[in-house]
Amino acid sequence: MKRFKLLIVLFSIFFLQSCISQVKKINGVSFVAANEAVNSNHIKPVVDLNANYAAVMPFGFIRDLAHPEVVFNTKRQWFGETKEGAKQYIEELRKKKIKIMLKPQIWVWRGEFTGYIEMKNEADWKTLEGAYSKFIIEYATLAQEVKAEIFCIGTELEKFITNRPDYWLELIKKIKQVYKGKLTYAANWDEFKRTPFWSSMDFIGVDAYFPVSYNKTPTVEECLAGWEKHKEVISKLSKKYSKPILFTEFGYRSVDYSGKEPWKSDRSMIQVNLDAQTNTTQALFNTFWKEDWFSGGFIWKWYHNHDFVGGEKNSRFTPQNKPVEALIKAHYGSYK
Repeated sequence: MKRFKLLIVLFSIFFLQSCISQVKKINGVSFVAANEAVNSNHIKPVVDLNANYAAVMPFGFIRDLAHPEVVFNTKRQWFGETKEGAKQYIEELRKKKIKIMLKPQIWVWRGEFTGYIEMKNEADWKTLEGAYSKFIIEYATLAQEVKAEIFCIGTELEKFITNRPDYWLELIKKIKQVYKGKLTYAANWDEFKRTPFWSSMDFIGVDAYFPVSYNKTPTVEECLAGWEKHKEVISKLSKKYSKPILFTEFGYRSVDYSGKEPWKSDRSMIQVNLDAQTNTTQALFNTFWKEDWFSGGFIWKWYHNHDFVGGEKNSRFTPQNKPVEALIKAHYGSYK
């Protein structure tokens, strides 16, 4: 009888562990491009965080919001911003069994918002389309070569998409001829509801900088309440397209009012508030990770030289060497 009871207990434990192990999410980091190659020492902190994905982010550059040329893969760029660097990062991450989202991005000089890229005439639109196609197809080819699990076709490019929807539909077809994995697009938090091609994607990608609290040090409870209206819209969109939601970026700065305008990277915001960063992050985890229509996300942002970045006097987005890092590690560990 005792042996029978023991078998029942062991079976129950096995059953519960099996159920828990099925609840897996994309627990990602946005792995920042650096001016050097990376090695196993740079990847170990990613593993220690219990992350299972990394977004690798090479860059193309545009001179201003109305300029149609995209400059990329030049010797003037940092190593990690180039195709060679992206491939090297991916190879090192792969050695530690970290899966990959390749996420090539555009940077407008002086940091102007990419969502406002808009040409002034048809000729410039055509030039931009040709330039962007060359840029993104080169990285789609790399994504196929390295067997990246996810390829992100663009990041926060709303005016480009709004003005040229037919171009984007054709571009997606061309990308699919080259790359055979999963596709997403990283729509800004106030853009995703209008993105016209979600039916052609595998994930609805959202850069999740939603305002959730107007208080100096938001509590978890306040942020949970702040998420309610946003969550309803997000879940309805997922249901409409029968596509899972992926937070292609999420995170908060360790500053006062971190939940008010989370997209801001204004360097005048310097008043460090570690509790604000931790509470807003906890509320995001509590709101989304348990939902079956939610696939996970990529924390913004993670630097390769872990021991020398972040810290409790740092007011920027990175969670590294701050209390929120332990929170992320514990949370990711529950959804591996």
